[in-house]
Amino acid sequence: MDVIMPLLLFACVCLVLLIGYPVALSLAGTALFFAAIGLLTDTFDGTFLQALPNRIYGIMTNQTLIAVPLFVFMGVMLERSKVAEELLGTMADLFGRLRSGLGISVILVGMLLAASTGIVGATVVTMGLLSLPIMLKRGYHPSVATGIICASGTLGQIIPPSIILILLGDVLSAAYQQAQLNMGIFAPETLSVGDLFVGALIPGLLLVLGYILYVLVIGFFRRDLIPEVSIDKTQRLDSIVIRSIKALIPPLSLILAVLGSILSGIATPTEAAAVGAVGAMILAFIKKELHFKVLKEVVYSTTQVTSMIFFIFIGAAIFSLTFRGFGGDVVIEEFLLGIAQNDPNSLLSHIFPEGAFGPILIVMLVMFLLGFILDFIEITFVVVPIIAPILLTMGVDPIWLGIMIAINLQTSFLTPPFGFALFYLRGVAPESVKTMDIYKGIIPFILIQLIMLAALAYWPSLATWLPAQVFK
Repeated sequence: MDVIMPLLLFACVCLVLLIGYPVALSLAGTALFFAAIGLLTDTFDGTFLQALPNRIYGIMTNQTLIAVPLFVFMGVMLERSKVAEELLGTMADLFGRLRSGLGISVILVGMLLAASTGIVGATVVTMGLLSLPIMLKRGYHPSVATGIICASGTLGQIIPPSIILILLGDVLSAAYQQAQLNMGIFAPETLSVGDLFVGALIPGLLLVLGYILYVLVIGFFRRDLIPEVSIDKTQRLDSIVIRSIKALIPPLSLILAVLGSILSGIATPTEAAAVGAVGAMILAFIKKELHFKVLKEVVYSTTQVTSMIFFIFIGAAIFSLTFRGFGGDVVIEEFLLGIAQNDPNSLLSHIFPEGAFGPILIVMLVMFLLGFILDFIEITFVVVPIIAPILLTMGVDPIWLGIMIAINLQTSFLTPPFGFALFYLRGVAPESVKTMDIYKGIIPFILIQLIMLAALAYWPSLATWLPAQVFK
């Protein structure tokens, strides 16, 4: 019963989510139902749920999490101020002389929009509405166009300042301290959101470079997929460059203000988020898009998204306490440690070499599959608190682990047939674009993601070197 109940609880939560019930209610309701059964059968320690008020109070008073509504506000305000629309037009003109120029423009604008908003769904939908009609009109094959948009839209998970990295950093920070206490280190080191932001820069930029190289190769070797460009000779190159620089200055200034204040140590991520929110309002004001109606819409959207995130926080806290009350964390810890230590009595231990490689591979595979049915927020709050302390106790670097999780789930959200990014684009794509075109177009980008994951696994310094240099 000790093994069955926690696994059955997890399976039932996944089933309830698949049926379509709200995430927060599914987590909390299923957990409380199992807790009631456990209390009746004397298989559950009810004292675990007594810690719930302290958990909720901790969420309410967490300074790091204040950055979430501020970054959401910044992203929604930038979306309303038409920064992306202006950027795409000028960048398309700048790279328009290349055969793959429009595709490269979409990737670069997607990267800048990701760094500005940090919200995957908003980036994919915005890029789909703005760039997909233009790409199809200029003769891009639907599979290539949709693949570029989906891939560039999910950069919001890894390019800082990302809301996902903020949430992941907060959870990993607690897990890292717990892991050190378990190892007898009573003056534990800390992990900040800034560490994850800096650690994500090199892998994120390498992904962007990989996307651009792929589009260039396709434009050179597969001319049936990307057409020849027709150059408008009436536009002078120097005037296009000047317009592009003018369009780039506002979002780049905002990104540099936010990231620069974090990297220089002037501001915490929460304070930098406030700078970003005010900066987004200033940009909207300059573009004459800041008026009461827009402000009302932005505040409403921010409240809606933030409430959803924090409601999931509470549901995940109830689930986590119930899961631990059934001993689920102990079951998973024994399973992973058995593999790491080549315990002959442990399942799968004979397949992997001794050490952390086997447990990390299994955890990454499970998270990849969970990404088909759970959003990043649920995985961050439900799965990461359970597995992260175990892996960190094995000596895994917390920054490296956080970046691996982020890229792994980014890949999961792109993978057919369940990828969230594919659903977002399908919702705004015209009927002439078939679902199979979206699936085919994203496969090369998934391979690029997997190569990045393999490179990060082989060279952890891709994620850990820059934070060590910046914060040493």
